[in-house]
Amino acid sequence: MRRPRGFRVFLGGLGMSVTTALLAGLVPAAPARAQAAAATTSDGEALFKAKCAVCHTVGGGALVGPDLEGVTKRRPREWLLHWIQTPDRMLADGDPTAHQLFEQFHQIPMPNLGIDAAQAAALVAFLEGGSKTAAAPAAALPAGDPTVGKALFVGERRFENGGPPCMGCHSIAGIGALGGGALGPDLTPSYNKYGGAAGLASFLEGVPTPTMKAVWESHPLTPAERADLRAFLEQASISGRPIEAVGKLAALAVGGAVLLLAIAQIHWRKRLVAVRQPLLARARQGRTV
Repeated sequence: MRRPRGFRVFLGGLGMSVTTALLAGLVPAAPARAQAAAATTSDGEALFKAKCAVCHTVGGGALVGPDLEGVTKRRPREWLLHWIQTPDRMLADGDPTAHQLFEQFHQIPMPNLGIDAAQAAALVAFLEGGSKTAAAPAAALPAGDPTVGKALFVGERRFENGGPPCMGCHSIAGIGALGGGALGPDLTPSYNKYGGAAGLASFLEGVPTPTMKAVWESHPLTPAERADLRAFLEQASISGRPIEAVGKLAALAVGGAVLLLAIAQIHWRKRLVAVRQPLLARARQGRTV
């Protein structure tokens, strides 16, 4: 059935209106998506500088952790998202890549930084974007004074912002036979372990591990203190622990164990005597009755 010409004109106009409306809705969509992507990349860059740059660069070489240039091509996206959010869980679950990185980078575990799914996606978007970052070159770092660094380490000189002396938790070569505390790792090899001057400077600036952050976030090191500690740690890494110091530590450990055993023997012997005497008295009394 042939429709009237006016009806056809109406349908044609309606079709054009719908098409125009659709185009009007679609045309701004591309710029909106681009803006959203740019915002995600920008958010990822800010997150990287705040949370990741202490241990990583993008194209600037390895620091405490690996250089992340090209990581989105080396690792599956889902693996990266999972790793960024829960590295501790992946390591505990025996993920082979997580363990390979742990061993490759001096058994320093990547800490869980409390990054959520949206932040992880923003970081991956930033890494996919190809932007590069770099650590400060070693030549540009302040020299530092190892003598002052040692004084800060052992507590002879106070930190400006009230932080505790490093010796309370850490040991290191060059500060006597005992060498410091045992709550944290021995820092004698830390200069090389944390990636040389640039890596150690970055670590001291950001103190990324949860334990260190809990202690130092409210008592940040000044730039001069970081330089002095770095110089002392570098010096300690070169000198190392002398053989006689290792021997003294071993002798002290053995002597301490012997002393503890002797104290335990005296203490328990008295207790045994105190328990046995009433038993013997009751036994004798029973025989005489």
